[in-house]
Amino acid sequence: MNVGVLGAGTMGHGIAQVTAMAGHDVTIRDIETEFVENGIDAIEENLQGGVERDKVTPAEKAATLEHISGTTDLQEAVEDADLVVEAVPEEMDLKKQTFEDVAEHAPEDAVIASNTSSMSVTEIVSTLDNPERGIGLHFFNPVHIMALVEVVVGEQTSDETVEFATNFVEDIGKTAVEVQDAPGFASSRLGVSLGVEAVRMVQEGVASPSDIDDAMELGYNHPMGPIELGDVVGLDVRLDILEHLREELGERFRPPQILRRKVRAGKLGKKTGEGFYVWEDGEIVGTSGDWGDEQ
Repeated sequence: MNVGVLGAGTMGHGIAQVTAMAGHDVTIRDIETEFVENGIDAIEENLQGGVERDKVTPAEKAATLEHISGTTDLQEAVEDADLVVEAVPEEMDLKKQTFEDVAEHAPEDAVIASNTSSMSVTEIVSTLDNPERGIGLHFFNPVHIMALVEVVVGEQTSDETVEFATNFVEDIGKTAVEVQDAPGFASSRLGVSLGVEAVRMVQEGVASPSDIDDAMELGYNHPMGPIELGDVVGLDVRLDILEHLREELGERFRPPQILRRKVRAGKLGKKTGEGFYVWEDGEIVGTSGDWGDEQ
């Protein structure tokens, strides 16, 4: 297939990588050439890491890169697409406008998917003249490692679109979980619930971030603790999701003040080098400040 991926950031380039590794032709589009180039460079770096760990062969790396092209022209990215996946920032107006723009240039039978992690797919696809071809494909970070994709079914989504999306997910080697369009879907709602309670515990001085994470990793066999996961996802992303869920589902999703302070200070986690932990070269090297001072 021809697949257009809109957004070359963390999620966008990851979606492009796994799609190209499955043999599909992918065009990555972003608003600046630098962003597109950075996304393709990140894909090459991921693939090279796979080669060094004997997870990817040099031939697979080369073949994957041959399937990927980049552009800043939206029409070029979608005009021949069988599937378009939007991976722009989590802003409803931006996502709706993106869907409108895609509809102007993509084939009428192309499936258009949003990678939103919590926003209403029904509302996003409502901008389409034929919203039955709109759906949610919620990938997880890092995309090339995480096996799950939530197939989010909007109110207008057709059975044919659900089948197409599920087959695509399975074709790229992921596991599809079908969920109805509800605030936070399944994974974000449950994951954020655990994460926000962990942050409240830090705020209240119950335990340090590392001890809370150790408790969940060793006691419940989680591969990563909830505080570390928040840093990896991005504390700004976590805050946005909580605000949305609070509006939709009530005060139990009210963001703790410590989280708001971190975001206001620009301490967004791994991507900025500091969140609840201090990060260097992608690894935790310490805890941010004295966690007890945040009580």
